[in-house]
Amino acid sequence: MAQYKYTARLISGKKQTGIIRADTRREAIAKLKDRGVRVLQIEDVPETAFNKDIYIGRPVKLIDFVIFLRQFATLLRAGVTIVDSTRILAMQTESKALRKALYSVLEDLNQGIPLSECTAKHKQIFPPIFVNLVKAGEASGALDDTLERLSDYFEKQHETKKKIQSALAYPIIVGIIAVGVVIFLLNNVVPTFADMFADFGGELPAITQFVLGASDWVQANWWVILLSAIIFMILLLAFRKLPSTKYYIDYAALKMPLFGKVIQKALLARMASTLSSLFSSSVPILEAVSIVEKVVENEVFVKVLRDSRKSLEQGISLTVPMKGHWVFPPLVVQMLAIGEKTGTLDAMLSKVANFYELEVKTATDQIKSLIEPIMIVILAVVVGTIVLAIMVPMFEIYSQVQ
Repeated sequence: MAQYKYTARLISGKKQTGIIRADTRREAIAKLKDRGVRVLQIEDVPETAFNKDIYIGRPVKLIDFVIFLRQFATLLRAGVTIVDSTRILAMQTESKALRKALYSVLEDLNQGIPLSECTAKHKQIFPPIFVNLVKAGEASGALDDTLERLSDYFEKQHETKKKIQSALAYPIIVGIIAVGVVIFLLNNVVPTFADMFADFGGELPAITQFVLGASDWVQANWWVILLSAIIFMILLLAFRKLPSTKYYIDYAALKMPLFGKVIQKALLARMASTLSSLFSSSVPILEAVSIVEKVVENEVFVKVLRDSRKSLEQGISLTVPMKGHWVFPPLVVQMLAIGEKTGTLDAMLSKVANFYELEVKTATDQIKSLIEPIMIVILAVVVGTIVLAIMVPMFEIYSQVQ
């Protein structure tokens, strides 16, 4: 299948450019007309490594995906067909990756393929929980309610993610500024005073000798610091993708002081919320746990969930592997056990999710209020040490002159 670059005009009058795949030029034009756009120009584009779509991370922002789900549910409730709703959303979405996927979905829908099967072809755009809940919604005839539930789910995920990012942002920014200030002082300011101290002679205080030694080392090895930081980040990202090392990195993240507990609570909220949504949509329990393994994105959790799935396959309770593991608090295990016995697992999981979402909010607020004074003290001590190392010998020189 070839690809064509086109320039078209939308119904609104706005120009749009993009790439479309088709067997022939005539088929490409026909597809564009089906989308409700007027083709102004179209030309063949040979597919190379440079014009392929390459995504790093999630190609569609979570907030854009939430807006898409809300709008989709609203259109279906208003009586608009799935095909027309998809066409409308494809034409107005701001996300290039989502727009391209929706046009591809639209082509499949026109051939009579169900929405769940159409979206399953675009795994980077539509996650497993979306595909499975849409499939359940198609079966029950309540696709609009399913999309509304999905929008609530992804909106909560977005809020939780932003809270954690907000808690991490302050210490990272202050830390970078602190390192930059220290390097600047050692590389530009301290050497000026070092020459002056050398002219006066005499033995310098220990703190001054230490700072001057650090200054000489930074001037000679600044590139080592920069190169080490870059190599560390590359290795961390590379090891994060390897199954053999990913578990230990995820384990270390959960054991971090202060932040480890927040990450654990956020993952528990995500796990409980995902399972609750799947169970309430009548997705089979084994399939639901399998989906959560892909959603939770932490190998420590994945390992326990995998054991829980095997436990279910053997006719044993879901909670047996969780009971002896430190990553699942007794509250979670007890709530799940009660839900299994009473047949209210979805409701219990929903309560667990709400509880830990509030816990994440409280914990992130506490961390931000605690980290701020700690970072200020650390910065003051580091900069104060450098200033003191300069001022002490200067006072001694001044007293000698007097």
